[in-house]
Amino acid sequence: MTPNEEERARRELDPEHARLAERDAGTAHWDRWGPYLSSRQWGTVREDYSVDGEPWTFLTHDQARSRAYRWGEDGLLGLSDDHGRLCFALALWNEHDPILKERPFGLSGPEGNHGEDVKELYWFLDGTPSHSYLKAAYAYPQAAFPYADLVAENARRTKDDDEYELVDTGVFADRRWFDVQVEYAKAGPDDILIRFRATNVGPEVAPLQLLPTLWFRNTWSWGRGGTRPRLRPAEGPAGADGQRRSIAGEDERLGQIRLDIDGPGELLFTDNESNAERLWARPNPQPYVKDAFHRRVVDGQLDATNPDQAGSKAASRHRFELAPGATATLRLRLRLGPADPLDPSALDPFAGFEAVFDQRIAEADAFYAGFGGQGLSDDERLVQRQAFAGLIWCKQFYHYDVDEWLDGDPASPPPPDARRVGRNADWRELNTRDIISMPDNWEYPWFAAWDLAFHAVTLALIDPTFAKSQLLLLTREWYMHANGQLPAYEWRFGDVNPPVHAWAAWRVYAIDRRLNGKGDIGFLERVFHKLLLNFTWWVNRKDVDGNNVFQGGFLGLDNIGLFDRDAPLPGGAHLGQADGTAWMGMFCLNMLSIALELARDDRVYEDIATKFFEHFLYIAGALNNMGGTGVSLWDDEDGFYYDVLHFDTGQVIPLRVRSLVGIIPLLAVQVLEPELVQALPDFERRMGWFLANRPALAGNVASWTEPGVGERRLLSLVHDDRLEAILRRIVDPDEFLSPHGIRSLSREHLAKPVNLTLPGGIEASIDYEPAESRTGIFGGNSNWRGPVWFPINYLLIEALQTFHHYHGEKFQVEMPAGSGNFRELDDLARDLADRLAGLFLRDADGRRPVLGVDARLQPDPAWIDRIPFYEYFDGDNGRGAGASHQTGWTALVAKLLEQTARRRRRQRKRAARGT
Repeated sequence: MTPNEEERARRELDPEHARLAERDAGTAHWDRWGPYLSSRQWGTVREDYSVDGEPWTFLTHDQARSRAYRWGEDGLLGLSDDHGRLCFALALWNEHDPILKERPFGLSGPEGNHGEDVKELYWFLDGTPSHSYLKAAYAYPQAAFPYADLVAENARRTKDDDEYELVDTGVFADRRWFDVQVEYAKAGPDDILIRFRATNVGPEVAPLQLLPTLWFRNTWSWGRGGTRPRLRPAEGPAGADGQRRSIAGEDERLGQIRLDIDGPGELLFTDNESNAERLWARPNPQPYVKDAFHRRVVDGQLDATNPDQAGSKAASRHRFELAPGATATLRLRLRLGPADPLDPSALDPFAGFEAVFDQRIAEADAFYAGFGGQGLSDDERLVQRQAFAGLIWCKQFYHYDVDEWLDGDPASPPPPDARRVGRNADWRELNTRDIISMPDNWEYPWFAAWDLAFHAVTLALIDPTFAKSQLLLLTREWYMHANGQLPAYEWRFGDVNPPVHAWAAWRVYAIDRRLNGKGDIGFLERVFHKLLLNFTWWVNRKDVDGNNVFQGGFLGLDNIGLFDRDAPLPGGAHLGQADGTAWMGMFCLNMLSIALELARDDRVYEDIATKFFEHFLYIAGALNNMGGTGVSLWDDEDGFYYDVLHFDTGQVIPLRVRSLVGIIPLLAVQVLEPELVQALPDFERRMGWFLANRPALAGNVASWTEPGVGERRLLSLVHDDRLEAILRRIVDPDEFLSPHGIRSLSREHLAKPVNLTLPGGIEASIDYEPAESRTGIFGGNSNWRGPVWFPINYLLIEALQTFHHYHGEKFQVEMPAGSGNFRELDDLARDLADRLAGLFLRDADGRRPVLGVDARLQPDPAWIDRIPFYEYFDGDNGRGAGASHQTGWTALVAKLLEQTARRRRRQRKRAARGT
């Protein structure tokens, strides 16, 4: 039995895979409930109805507790159904805070000295794709939460200063916090067991109030129909101590709802309605409003909640006095549907409660053993599992009907006229009401097109069906623009992200094929047809001069350039982008791979494969000679690719900034195997004609054939000599090679900044910034001027593996530069993968580089094994920076570790055979 066959046999016996199979067959709706509740709905574009289009100031964190949201909900480590109608989350109060802790706090974009930033400590610890088990933890200070201090100090600091974090305030001194663990386990698709455990980590007795809260999203206040559902106390089994409570309700879509609480809680009820009196100094249409629990618990207003105990929002209030080291446990059970009198839980909702948790945890252990097993160390498995957990916890219900948002609701004041020509005004077709993988459910609680592609590749390991659905989603007619553009992200759907969707589709298809023994041709064909439209959009809209040199503007790399590449260029210049052109070369090759795979079953696709082969040759030619102008994006003197400014006057200015812009051309590489080409004679014949009749273009493609390689053929934008030149810089510790991956900007620019005076006297400069950005481009909340970023590093690893597959041991590079140690490209790829994984793994001193040099976090056993997956990483020491829960593309470390495990298993088998 082959390793793949062994894996498939194991999956067939695995309970979690069985649940996913039931979901896919439509026999059990295991994914109806999940961690779909956002961590932040305030400050989003969806909720912005302002005149000035400033979401951060239109609906603030301070207003969030009092204002009913229009498009979604948020909460602390909560969950909801897959249409976001019924939500559940935990609220906390330490009896010192000025507000009830109902949602994570963070700084808005204008408040943070490096952009928006969550100022909380919480971790996603575990989770299965069916959400049969979920676990997270939150560190809640015992002193008053320092809201004002965080805002004031970060406002005082400049972009040259470090961020002022929660741990810097001293609020965790003497370990005075509660370790709050949140767990969910499903007894059935609509039967969810909930367990909260709060431990006093501090040295003294401390009070804590827990308020598990259940509420309906407000769908009734906007004049578009819908009835206000009600929650009320319910009769039910009181338990041996007579201290149990129950809440029941009914929803027109979900049916009957019941929440049982195992403890002597005080039930509170209100409505999920805006507090107009607090927000706008207007009388409230009805007395019980969204912030009632805050006013009842924190302010002591006994009349804030409904004495009739009814409403669309309910909570159970529990108070504990916790001694040092003591743990308070609260158990709940949330169910849909009528009670079954034959079900033992009808008599005792908590019978077998702990056994279900134990079983789901054991099943989660068995499920994840397949992605590392004995091939990984305990620490590697811990990192991989938390990376998967972050991906799962960042699945969110995302609702945004741009047409309704632009026009406004019948029961609300009309939006300002400026909205009709403002943000997203030309995206009326976008209408979302889906579960989507988000980059970070606080800092980026909205989908991003190129992020989602990387999410899907890792998700394909644990849930290929969901991964495929995510890629198909953005190509659906209610997402994709009529002109073929994919929506970028809600701040501006019309922005341009790197075209990596085809790459992701091809990788997800391949992973699914390996796991399941056959490829999903239907998926591949569906996504391919829509990506044809997207490719045409790129050719028609982003090749300004029609010479196959592409200008993608933003292209996802934020501030990597001397100036904002998404803004009009100085002096009316055009920018020939090495990365934009290379991304399109990669897009061509990905589409070629898909077309050739589809052509195995349908020869019609041979025609389309030929088209992408030809277009790739044209792009390769353009990278070296911009539309026949004689201007190349390759610099022979430096041995590197650069962006080039060219003016109508004929003046050309190469932008000699050594950055990922010049490395991305390596990513456009593919090997054509002889058996595939021979199986498609029409494609082989047309390819041969083009190579024979267009020799100049064919010469731009690296190593079309090599002696000794047989008929295996390499398609690459980069010839071997240029590959070698770029790699020399990549493996140089004084340039791109950091201890934890490839930097986004050469470290040489620390001592040698690039300064440029453009026509019109405009000054531009760039130098090496290893961590947070010191510029305000794109809000200053991310930085591509030095840090290590996972997505490009991952693509580079794949490219090196592809080059090695073609060249084998013949092509070697000195690694690191100046060491005298020459290694094959596959070794280099493995070395980079190990460096990236090393960001999170304990080093020889027991420290994790991702946590930085801060001695307050590193040694504490409560935190050291809880892994934050940051947006990017300090190019010198590996400290995490940017968004702290961007497990989206940073979860690629789980994929790298899975590859590591498979490689080690192969090595052990070869060793056992004596080979």
